[in-house]
Amino acid sequence: MTAIQTEVAWEAVAAAAEAMELPSRFREVMGNVVTPVSIVTALGAGGPHGTTVSAFSSLSMSPPMVLVCLDRGSDLLDIVRSTGRFGLNVMGSGQASLAAGFARKGIDRFAGVEWTLEHGVPRLTGAPGWVACAATQLVPGGDHDIVLGLVLDAGSADGAPLAYHRRTFGTHDPLPADG
Repeated sequence: MTAIQTEVAWEAVAAAAEAMELPSRFREVMGNVVTPVSIVTALGAGGPHGTTVSAFSSLSMSPPMVLVCLDRGSDLLDIVRSTGRFGLNVMGSGQASLAAGFARKGIDRFAGVEWTLEHGVPRLTGAPGWVACAATQLVPGGDHDIVLGLVLDAGSADGAPLAYHRRTFGTHDPLPADG
């Protein structure tokens, strides 16, 4: 090997090592971002489905729209694709165990959970925020699809939000006003 070939080979090894470390560093950065916690729900032929998400956002006020990100391999995404509907249940600070339950795999996530059917989607009882949506577009994004939803109905109640930070649930406490 020539000196140039050796240098190119080491650059390729360094680039490969960097690429392997990047997902870990990215996960660490994203773990430091405080995110709200919601449970996305839909009603399929086999009954209600849902999963906990932290990747959602308000998208537009006119018309009212939200976006949620769902794993491409999820049954929930398949139901949203086929029904064109989903619910977004924004969790409150006292609902960490509910959010943790909906994040687990291989269980009946709705077992023992109170909910009602509104606009064709499950609304979880006690969630301080809720929107029913018509899925208008699915946009590929890595290993997830970004689901754009037109808000059909919305409801809210007072309560502190449930947040996720550094892989733990918490809530938001306002800072004292500057004096």
